[in-house]
Amino acid sequence: MVDQVAILGVGMHPWGKWGKNFVEYGVKAAEDALKDAGVAWTDIQYVAGGDTIRNGYPGYVAGATFVQALGWNGAQISSSYGACASGTQAIESARMRILAGLCDVALVVGSDTTPKGFLAPNKGTRGDDPDWLRFRVLGATNTTYFGLYARRRMDVYGATSEDFAQVKVKNSRHGLSNLNARYRKEVSADEVLSSAMVANPLRLLDICATSDGAAALVLCSMEFARRFTTNPVTIAGIASVTPVYPSTTIEMPNFSTDSAAAVPAPIRGFRDSIAYTAYEQAGIAPDEVNVAEVYDLSTALELDWYENIGLCQPGDAQKLLRDGDTTIGGRVPVNPSGGLACFGEAVPAQAIAQVCELTWQLRGQAGARQVQGAKVGITANQGLFGHGSSVIVKR
Repeated sequence: MVDQVAILGVGMHPWGKWGKNFVEYGVKAAEDALKDAGVAWTDIQYVAGGDTIRNGYPGYVAGATFVQALGWNGAQISSSYGACASGTQAIESARMRILAGLCDVALVVGSDTTPKGFLAPNKGTRGDDPDWLRFRVLGATNTTYFGLYARRRMDVYGATSEDFAQVKVKNSRHGLSNLNARYRKEVSADEVLSSAMVANPLRLLDICATSDGAAALVLCSMEFARRFTTNPVTIAGIASVTPVYPSTTIEMPNFSTDSAAAVPAPIRGFRDSIAYTAYEQAGIAPDEVNVAEVYDLSTALELDWYENIGLCQPGDAQKLLRDGDTTIGGRVPVNPSGGLACFGEAVPAQAIAQVCELTWQLRGQAGARQVQGAKVGITANQGLFGHGSSVIVKR
């Protein structure tokens, strides 16, 4: 019985707006991951695809779509959809297959081609769908929620627009040398603060774009990994946790919260529980983390994640940022890849891309953005409708 899963290979297709079918991006990322692992496509026994649902029928059967594009090889497949957590669910599907002893080596692929503008619900009239209702009835796009979260941070913890701008400054600096990033340009705080207002207090440069892109991993049993390396990066824990009732903090796409009048609020809120679950599974404490990749849909949301993953106490995220702790060279660098600020959203790929970045960091292969001595890393992500997403890797 195996008790660990190794990350043997990683690969990505650069993020951007390429105007092609998502399958092309996924194939490129998969081929790079296979090459990185030193494994032939014909050796892959299982393929886990992260679904993208805006590209027609093939998007709903992502596992088979990628196998067909790479060349039918008889591999078993799965397809996962959990919005922005789709990639983590695909990783977990492959990981559990290996842990169960049902395969030795698996490929995980997530890829997306995004529309111009907002990531909106599919067409049609659905009066019982809160995601449809918040767009069509309230006009509450994703950025509306980002603005509400940012305003809460300002009201509760005293964050400022200048704090938010400094997150963008940091991430733009981190992403300069990342060849997979879409935006590779250093941005000043003044540029952020003078960009167009989108959802008060957030401005255009506070909010991530939508992008095309892909990422892939080759996962395997430790026995299989020993044929190629004596010190692989391993997956120590994965969380795909859901909220606990009552949920007293609003989460996208809902537009109300549960009441805690009769049932008390849980000790740990939803976002806090995501990393907590991964830490518990991995047997790792937050103070052991050397590097993190978090879901910076907005600059303000990155600050929230510092607290949610246990890097500091509630309210201390601004200080962590101001002290330089989360920049490369600081105590625990966050988003050394440049984050979504430099990549944009490619929904089923982004959670996988976070693991790619941490793998390069733990191998010491991140070049100019390398976090020295990194041995433990954590991702934080979140999918619509209560899909938690966190992966802990170690070496």
